[in-house]
Amino acid sequence: MSLFEQSEIFRVQRDGVALAVRRCGLGPPLLLLHGHPQSHAMWHRVAPSLASRFSLVMMDLRGYGDSDRPPSGPGHQGYAKREMALDAMAVMRHFGFERFQVLAHDRGARVAHRLALDHPKAVQRMMLLDIAPTLAMYEHAGDSFARAYWHWFFLIQPPPLPEALIESDPVRYLRSVMGRRHAGLAVFDPEALSEYERCILLPGSARGICEDYRAAATIDLVHDRADREAGVLVQPELRVLWGQYGAVGQNFDVLGLWRQAAAQVSGTDLPCGHYIAEELADHLLAQAYDFFQP
Repeated sequence: MSLFEQSEIFRVQRDGVALAVRRCGLGPPLLLLHGHPQSHAMWHRVAPSLASRFSLVMMDLRGYGDSDRPPSGPGHQGYAKREMALDAMAVMRHFGFERFQVLAHDRGARVAHRLALDHPKAVQRMMLLDIAPTLAMYEHAGDSFARAYWHWFFLIQPPPLPEALIESDPVRYLRSVMGRRHAGLAVFDPEALSEYERCILLPGSARGICEDYRAAATIDLVHDRADREAGVLVQPELRVLWGQYGAVGQNFDVLGLWRQAAAQVSGTDLPCGHYIAEELADHLLAQAYDFFQP
């Protein structure tokens, strides 16, 4: 992929699931996790600069990109964020990293949230892009949010209907989800958009996407409620960024909700929509260099 130069591709196995990973750069380890319906290609505008200071590990979440799309199993456990956090731990340990920093967007940020809760000694610092905690978003969801994030409620419907509708025209689904946001499709590099389209056409993509969201609305909430009842907070230092023109920032008190979920949190909005790394790369880099430890 010409979006990334001087990088290597790996396939890391964990419990029979192959995870696609791109590695580049030198320095302390920084794990990058993408969102829906994308892949690690979403980091192409910030990775070259970050690689001058950090050893970047960019993985495709299970169900996305070039990673495997395994069956979900009972109770959607195969796509629980706890399971996907274990994928991230396996990938980082594969490269010899027991402790690392994390930059994550959207669905990847939800995986990172669980990663910090379940493996607090592994995560040094964490920056999350354009999300509030999953449990809080479901509990505080209103009409405006439901209309903007219609896919949250479409994808969790029982199979096979959501899968069948996506599979009837996967590229149309992807362009609809991404193109209806603040910046439209014009903000995406044509090669990156082509990469997202290639990956959503891979067999099993619709199932993987739906199971990710079904898990978020079921088993992930069980885990989140258990942590809240036990008073468990995110312990690594956290910075949250969100788009002024995105549905998350317009419908939730993002910083306030994270202050209820994390011990140390800072954050701000940025003059963009949902896709911060592609809409406002320079601003994101400035935040990253201010926050992450070299």
